[in-house]
Amino acid sequence: MKIYLFFKSLFRFAIVTSYNHFLRWICCRPMILSQKSAMVFAPHQDDETLGCGGMIALKCDQNIPVSVVFLTDGKNSHPNHPLVKPNDLKEIRQKEAINALTILGVDLKNIHFLDREDGNLSKLSQEKYQYILNCLVQLLLTFKPQEVYVTYRHDRNLDHEASYSFVKAAILESKLNVELFQYPIWSRWYPWQFDFKSLELANSYRLPIKQILCKKKLALEAYPSQCLPLLPNSQSLLPPNFLRLFLSSYEIFFKN
Repeated sequence: MKIYLFFKSLFRFAIVTSYNHFLRWICCRPMILSQKSAMVFAPHQDDETLGCGGMIALKCDQNIPVSVVFLTDGKNSHPNHPLVKPNDLKEIRQKEAINALTILGVDLKNIHFLDREDGNLSKLSQEKYQYILNCLVQLLLTFKPQEVYVTYRHDRNLDHEASYSFVKAAILESKLNVELFQYPIWSRWYPWQFDFKSLELANSYRLPIKQILCKKKLALEAYPSQCLPLLPNSQSLLPPNFLRLFLSSYEIFFKN
């Protein structure tokens, strides 16, 4: 059984790696870092670093304004954990996010937590939906970004997909003229579910981040609750091979 699982894991990783090489080198066009201010929307604490930590660090190094908004509290990443309760995890992940973004260069005043319940963005009542939408509109109007980054609209995670819908609606309501970029996370780990005829694929870009890759790696290490086992002899929530996808010399974005 162990041999079977080993070869199954090896075969899976080969498919994932091949797909990501195809996406990066065949589909994506080169992207030059702009001098435009950016607002990053992340469903959970770590998505921003995984998907666009390099972009954040590059802009911060050049003193380009960057703001980051977390939509959920992240407390349900380890359901039924014997030692860490959801409210404890909420506090842990918020501290990790602040540490990670500080490493990337984001000013504390530009980090925002909406604290919606993890895993429930797609199940909200109309009243709660409108409340979040109003919050996002207000943040956009306050910061007035020229670029907006959010998780991919078909990212194989309900919170990720709902985040895109929220941000898209908020941009329309704010009437701001911004460039919208989507960053894929889980869709890179499940390539067999990706729509190769999607409009995004025709507008995909790769941003070189080699010069600040060490900084992005340090920022990811600031999320031990996600990248390391919470118990001895257990596995981390994010597999090592998954994390390697986001420690390459390029970040991938789909432009709307």
